Amino acid sequence: MLWNIVSSLGSLISLISVLFLLFIFWEAFMTNRKSLSSLSMNSSIEWLQYHPPAEHSYSELPMLSANF
Repeated sequence: MLWNIVSSLGSLISLISVLFLLFIFWEAFMTNRKSLSSLSMNSSIEWLQYHPPAEHSYSELPMLSANF
């Protein structure tokens, strides 16, 4: 009967996790706070190009610098 107790504890942990996730979603929608991360991080190299580069266009990795 030990497997029954272990299975019951596992299902209880899963239920608590799902309820906590639903609470997080509900709280996020109700408070309408601003996001901490930006969706357009224009500091990365992908945003410095206007179109996607051709496949295998770089012979080595591009060097990033702080000068924009």
